[in-house]
Amino acid sequence: MKEYKIIRQKSNLFKNNDTEFEKELNDYAAKGWNVLNTVFSDNNYALKVILERDKSR
Repeated sequence: MKEYKIIRQKSNLFKNNDTEFEKELNDYAAKGWNVLNTVFSDNNYALKVILERDKSR
């Protein structure tokens, strides 16, 4: 069985602040999460990432 999590990039997409988001993704990866998909919303300029991992961890 799988479980899913959706995270949102907390920084402004127009500022070069990818380092913080990259660290957050790496922290989730260390906990067994894999990026399943990404979604960008034009309305609120938000990048969302859908994560997946085995629930039996």
